[in-house]
Amino acid sequence: MKIVLSGGGTGGHIYPALALKNYILTQYPETEFLYIGSERGLEREIVSKENIPFQSIKIQGIKRSLSLENIKTAWYMLRSTSHAKKILTDFQPDIVIGTGGYVCGPVLYAAAKLHIPSIIHEQNSVAGITNKFLSRYVTKICTCFDTAKHDFQKYANKVVLTGNPRGQELVSLEYQQNVLEQIGLKKDKSTVLIFGGSRGAMNLNKHFISYINDYTTNDYQVILVTGNAHYQSVIDSLETIPDNIKVLAYIDNMPDILRAVDLVVCRSGATTLAELTALGVASILIPSPYVTNNHQEKNAQTLVDKGAAFMVLEKELAENKLAILVNDVMQHEEKQKKMAHHAKELGITNASERLLTIIKECVQS
Repeated sequence: MKIVLSGGGTGGHIYPALALKNYILTQYPETEFLYIGSERGLEREIVSKENIPFQSIKIQGIKRSLSLENIKTAWYMLRSTSHAKKILTDFQPDIVIGTGGYVCGPVLYAAAKLHIPSIIHEQNSVAGITNKFLSRYVTKICTCFDTAKHDFQKYANKVVLTGNPRGQELVSLEYQQNVLEQIGLKKDKSTVLIFGGSRGAMNLNKHFISYINDYTTNDYQVILVTGNAHYQSVIDSLETIPDNIKVLAYIDNMPDILRAVDLVVCRSGATTLAELTALGVASILIPSPYVTNNHQEKNAQTLVDKGAAFMVLEKELAENKLAILVNDVMQHEEKQKKMAHHAKELGITNASERLLTIIKECVQS
């Protein structure tokens, strides 16, 4: 079988594609893959480490306001579709799978015009503009949140709830049980992890600096992951770092840390939520207000509605609401357990299996 993967812009679009790739190779080692990404996207850097061929096309996003840039975007779309057709014709895939980002537009549209089966994978609780456009043309629409189906009502017969392959990958990984000791914390002490994504979140860091005393006067440990760009400024802002606080620039072994902590304070990107629900981890979510269609807040609301998480908005970080909420959860073990249980109930831990079944159906039809 030959499969084209496409997705880019953020790790949340790239890692599910690679997790699916890894799973398929465990079942069908002879499968050939090609990844099509954008010229300047994060995907080139990440995919280059995966030992699969990569080709790029030139594309940019649509401006939501009237802008001359949209004329350029339309031109790129036409040129990139033509380029994608050539790449697909040369590779001759059995199926094309898009996991989100503008780059999927020309790639999956080209696949439809060439009558190649195709799938879009929508990770968020609300559909992105590219996937809405592609829904008319693709063979199947796979979702991670049941609420996403409302954005594809016209093509409801194509929609299948599969979950996020990243969750299944995480559950299957072996992990180190002494990971807290390795970073200088106590193994058996309740622990909170605070992080703002792979690059960190400046406002979350500022909140922690302002209210550090609220985190140090209680009987639990805190890991703050600042992001590489913000690390030194955070360190410089703290006169002393108490023994129960560990400030890190970045965490390489995030799956191990997630398994070891009792509460996570973080953004509500789709891949992060797939990880939290797959592992069953209680969380307090701070949606990024800088994303398209405010989709992170809608992602977070899905967990809040099920009792798996609390939500604090970015504009509320200047208040003491977050620190008070963290203390409340950490002081009530039963509350932590209930949140973790509800998170686990939301997790779909066989997403790659479900997707592989759909892939085979599409190829054989």
